[in-house]
Amino acid sequence: MADDVDQDALAAEWAASLEDEEQPAPAGEKNAGDAKNDDEALAAEWAAALAADEQANVKKDKEQATLAAQAKVMDFKDLTDEAKAPRQDSGRRELDFILDIPLDVSAELGRTRLLINELLQLGQGSVVELNKLAGEPLEVYVNGKMVARGEAVVINEKFGIRLTDIISPIERVKQLG
Repeated sequence: MADDVDQDALAAEWAASLEDEEQPAPAGEKNAGDAKNDDEALAAEWAAALAADEQANVKKDKEQATLAAQAKVMDFKDLTDEAKAPRQDSGRRELDFILDIPLDVSAELGRTRLLINELLQLGQGSVVELNKLAGEPLEVYVNGKMVARGEAVVINEKFGIRLTDIISPIERVKQLG
């Protein structure tokens, strides 16, 4: 709205200045016909700019009207009572989403360090000395973090681990540091 008032005022000012210029110019000044042609060209440009601006405003108003027509008032169901109601088997439901997460579980009998030269010399029947003594418990790691200790067992000709000690949460936190 303020833009329209400003444009009207500018147009009135411009029209007044055109009337002043239409009066005959004193001798030695620019030819009035040339000034009139320049003013007419300027007026045409000005009118074109105003028309383009008005057209843009009309287009914007139409878009706003279209968007307003497309808007809908949504009515949502009140779920407060359902949220406050006690859940049956809620402990199970809270853990269901993590039951299918894959984990990397490994058992470690011991560790050692070898030079590349020593590694290349290994062959079938070679013995690699580990840092643990015979009979010491194996360590069970989940995703690289120790969670338990156990002893090796053979079941149906397959190796397994019988867990003898599960690491407490406090000890696991200490391992992180």
